[in-house]
Amino acid sequence: MKHSTRIVTLALAALLAGISVSAVADSAFERNHPRRDQVNDRLATQNHRITRQVREGELNRRQARHLRRGDRRVRREERRFARHHHGIISRAEQVRLNRQENHLSRRIGR
Repeated sequence: MKHSTRIVTLALAALLAGISVSAVADSAFERNHPRRDQVNDRLATQNHRITRQVREGELNRRQARHLRRGDRRVRREERRFARHHHGIISRAEQVRLNRQENHLSRRIGR
């Protein structure tokens, strides 16, 4: 009985450690502003895609500059929305921003 209790205790400790690590992995911004975080994560991903495609020769520098300018417009709009609502963007604003990002994403390619 003592051996099984020790195993259960160790399993419970491991589970709690895993839960606490995942809770720490999310920043306060990610927890408090999930919509903004999602929009900003997409912008970062698109920026990486642009960089990769320039490196691979699929986009030239002028095209990359134009696409990044579009990304900056989306980011400015996201910040403007948040500024008007105490740091929060609404679901409709997120949909609007995602639509703009989708348009840019299609122009970046794969």
